[in-house]
Amino acid sequence: MSIQINKLKCVGCGKCVEACPGNLIKKDTDGKAFIKHVKDCWGCTSCLKECRFEAINFFLGADVGGKGSTLSFRQNGSINTWTVTSPDGTVKTLEVNRQESNKY
Repeated sequence: MSIQINKLKCVGCGKCVEACPGNLIKKDTDGKAFIKHVKDCWGCTSCLKECRFEAINFFLGADVGGKGSTLSFRQNGSINTWTVTSPDGTVKTLEVNRQESNKY
């Protein structure tokens, strides 16, 4: 599992660079984020959750979403939206209210 950074969506804010615990995400000469060695990605999704511009996709393993599926993340107020897109175009969405998610 690894990430892909869409340079067209990246605004160069650097939040993903700061969030990556493996120090794998850097900024290119154009100020946009990139990951040089995608196979070194730990799959923690910290960068995905920090990106407010939906510039990062996370590739899922065959056991999770099917080979070639991607996971994207969007935050709108207190609602976190996780979207899994399969290679055949099937989309599954999960919305989580952050304020309600850890109540027991």
